[in-house]
Amino acid sequence: MKFNDLDKTAAYKNLMNLAHAGGTAAFRLSAAMTAERVEKCTVPLAAGLNFNWAARPVNDEILKALAALSDEQELVSKYRSLSEGEIMNLTENRMVLHHLVRSPDGKSVTGKQVIGGDRDIGAFYLGELKRFKTFAEKVRSGVIKPAPDKTFTAVCQIGIGGSDLGPRAMVLALRNWAKAEGIRQLRAEFISNVDPDDASAVSSDLPLPETLFILVSKSGTTLETLTNELFVKNKLKKAGLDPAKHMVAVTSETSPLAKNSGYLDSFYIDDFIGGRYSSASAAGGVIMSLAFGGDVFAKFLAGANEADRAALEKDIFKNAALLDALIGVWERNFLGLPCTAVLPYSQGLSRFPAHLQQLDMESNGKRVNREGRPLAYCTGPVVFGEPGTNGQHSFYQLLHQGTDVIPLQFVGFAETQLRDDIEVEGSDSQTKLNANLAAQIAAFAMGKKDNSGAKEFPGNRSSSLIYGKRLDAYSLGALLAHFENKVMFQGFIWNINSFDQEGVQLGKVLAKKILQAKDGSCGDPVLDAYAGLLGIL
Repeated sequence: MKFNDLDKTAAYKNLMNLAHAGGTAAFRLSAAMTAERVEKCTVPLAAGLNFNWAARPVNDEILKALAALSDEQELVSKYRSLSEGEIMNLTENRMVLHHLVRSPDGKSVTGKQVIGGDRDIGAFYLGELKRFKTFAEKVRSGVIKPAPDKTFTAVCQIGIGGSDLGPRAMVLALRNWAKAEGIRQLRAEFISNVDPDDASAVSSDLPLPETLFILVSKSGTTLETLTNELFVKNKLKKAGLDPAKHMVAVTSETSPLAKNSGYLDSFYIDDFIGGRYSSASAAGGVIMSLAFGGDVFAKFLAGANEADRAALEKDIFKNAALLDALIGVWERNFLGLPCTAVLPYSQGLSRFPAHLQQLDMESNGKRVNREGRPLAYCTGPVVFGEPGTNGQHSFYQLLHQGTDVIPLQFVGFAETQLRDDIEVEGSDSQTKLNANLAAQIAAFAMGKKDNSGAKEFPGNRSSSLIYGKRLDAYSLGALLAHFENKVMFQGFIWNINSFDQEGVQLGKVLAKKILQAKDGSCGDPVLDAYAGLLGIL
């Protein structure tokens, strides 16, 4: 198995020729779009979801060349090796095993046992899953109580980055569905920002005597998280409560938090699970199991695992994540498009774009290859998004008529989560929502001619659509895994390490330097100057 820079492949040269020479350069979506194309260009994703790429700027010739790129870069083989425990995070000399935490039998997606040191890692994950599921059941049933006359009615996660964005997005996505299904919920909230206004506002609004806090830090040293932990503990003490009876930890077995007597219990993740890939681990599983129950979390894992297994297919027309990744590389590297927008037409996915920002930009925002050599081509795009139809009244003006062309990734569902709707002017709200979604895809692709330049829409603007019947725990797991696998495949194409995050470290080091300053100076005049502007030094 070879790891080659994209621009050193034969497929790269062919794709570059297709992008800049010959008849394919004249390919235009507005001319290509037909009802037949819309119906034809759909790939099953998993868990009832489908991926439609009809409005992406590719034809048969381009897709053939992209399939050749997939074969040449051995994308599926690399995925198989990653899932089976080959060290893919070279920077930190670690395996990458987020697929393993959603395996029902503790084996890789290819069915192999994964060993780390002298431990069956899949068995370890299954053991932790069982432990926190049992704990959640005891909390939800009132066996574990904060006091003899109290039960826990609320949970609050304290974390940041991957310990917050993914779990928060997943919990928000399931609230309305769980309510409609009659699933008893514990109120679930989150504290992440070291800005004290965040912790103060959230903790002040919670019923502290009935709240269980979940401290999530794999390293056990994350400054923002530990600061917020002490903030919350201080609030609990002021309320006359014992913090040890109101807090659990999710951390690694080697962290300073491990087996700390100051927690009601501790659950473990390890260094093989990156923060932004940790929603299916204890980092997301503890709060989802507490908030909705272990059976709901099991459905979430099943959807993710189904998508993971679908991503093993070598045929790009049977592998939604691989096809999505390849077309994204075509847009980024050969059409020169630097951004992508994620636009879910589902209020439940209101924080999903924020999670994908970290997932994609922290993973593939790299300028050197796996060996540390600078790359001569672009890598990960800028990712942003907002739910429809809100975004239509915000930034869609630039998307439709701006000077930059930005590929779009829409997500939509046939049914509402709550199944509570109203009919106005001959149609209900969900129909109006999806009518807007269909209209936007067509408008971006087809455009509109007009004698007035201000009213003309250029069209030929790329979008894809992931769609299904309803957003529930099963489809949510598949949706999350789809984007995780898309990011993984693109990292393999670009020959970068998608599983480290050195880019977040320098700022942390400099902030610590300021905080440890003595005699009004940290020894760096530029840092001193900015710290002075902010009233620190």
